[in-house]
Amino acid sequence: MSDSVSVPDVPPSSPRGEHHPGEPVRHTRAKGEPRFPDGPRADPAGSHFERRIRSFQPRRSRVTAGQADALQRLWAKWGLDIDGRPVDLAELFGAADRPVVLEIGFGMGEATAQMAAADPGTGILAVDVHTPGQGNLLGLADRNALTNVRVANGDAIILLREMLPADSLAGLRVYFPDPWPKKRHHKRRLIQPEFLDLAATRLKPGALVHCATDWEPYAEQMLEVLTAHPDFENTRADGGYAPRPDFRPLTRFEGQGLDKGHVVNDLLFRRVQHRVQPGDH
Repeated sequence: MSDSVSVPDVPPSSPRGEHHPGEPVRHTRAKGEPRFPDGPRADPAGSHFERRIRSFQPRRSRVTAGQADALQRLWAKWGLDIDGRPVDLAELFGAADRPVVLEIGFGMGEATAQMAAADPGTGILAVDVHTPGQGNLLGLADRNALTNVRVANGDAIILLREMLPADSLAGLRVYFPDPWPKKRHHKRRLIQPEFLDLAATRLKPGALVHCATDWEPYAEQMLEVLTAHPDFENTRADGGYAPRPDFRPLTRFEGQGLDKGHVVNDLLFRRVQHRVQPGDH
């Protein structure tokens, strides 16, 4: 059975090809036909079948003509499918000495683009599975000449576990992850001791871990597990939440939440130096 997606592959000369910029274009895709032949693949590493916590919840939504155009034009240049094959960050970003920060879950990419523009010397490897957001971020990077952004498609757990070398990341950002508010779903939350165990192996000593959430019970859990983990220390002397740092933009979504009285908590922790255990040489 075919499914309908939005890709601009109808010739402009055809009456069906007439559309307003930014509006989704309907296209019936045959079974087995790739959604974007030159763009991101669906679940490239097959992680959907793994029985474990994944870094994402698959979402389907329409892709606008502009987003689809960006995916087709720019994926080969700035995109990365998370397929389990090791990646060389220096090669990916075209600079051997550029620090790279991993951002897990970037939504539509507006905040990511702003952070990239404000800090062009830092590479941002932004991971998500939301196709419209991938296309939107690529388009923003293209229009604003942001050469320090790479968009990764797939499960960030596989990226960390199988594709990145030890001590390769200068930072980790997790902004407004799915809070999984129901108690029986808490085990699906990303920020767990096991995830921090993995992340710690890929972060350089001194790397900043920055989390933000507008779900207070999740913020409390984040603070608890980060504080308890031996590889991270709170940058706050009082051991609590941090004010929103200037480098994290206030997003439209966040602003709407604040207007409704939501409380947003930021957590800033650092990767500590490797501890020498008894018996180590």
